Amino acid sequence: MGSSAKFWDKIAQKYAAQPIKDEQAYAKKLEITQGYFSPDMSILEIGCGTGSTAIKHAPHVSQIRAVDVSPKMLEVAHDRAAEAGVSNVTFECSTVEDMDLKPESYDMALALSILHLLEDRQTAIQRIFAALKPGGRFVTSTVCVKDGFGLLGMLIPVMQFIGMAPFVAKFTATELEADFIKAGFEVEMNTKPGHKGVAFMVLKKPQ
Repeated sequence: MGSSAKFWDKIAQKYAAQPIKDEQAYAKKLEITQGYFSPDMSILEIGCGTGSTAIKHAPHVSQIRAVDVSPKMLEVAHDRAAEAGVSNVTFECSTVEDMDLKPESYDMALALSILHLLEDRQTAIQRIFAALKPGGRFVTSTVCVKDGFGLLGMLIPVMQFIGMAPFVAKFTATELEADFIKAGFEVEMNTKPGHKGVAFMVLKKPQ
């Protein structure tokens, strides 16, 4: 966990207080995702942060296992779930590399605003593929820095040096899609409901 957990712990309260930047795009992503749900589903979410999305999805599925590296983020998530009366979401502090994943145990996995923050996204994608049941889906929303962040993309190393940004991998949506295909996924959707540099994808593990 190391420096990544420390960074997110430090900004957890500030992050929790921030409004959603593009509510229309967020609502569209929720709608698309929930269109795949059924009441008996078991869901895995990596990088769940303060738990907002897991809590919104909880009424539509059987259970959600929500994982994040930041204990402080998860404290907020626990409080929010309690306030919402949500009892079918379990929050867990772990990295993608270290969490226990049984083969073919989940109907769907979510990785929302997290894959670009991983130093080894390919391994994470492969682990998710193995953990999904045949026919299961992987829903991702990922910042693709090479696809339209211009000056911000160039400033990231400086921001990291002064502790204002975590690790951020730089790739395009095309490169990310290639990672999914290499892992064995079929691409069902690759769209950009909001910012042109944020790719929203739905991947399917073949039957």
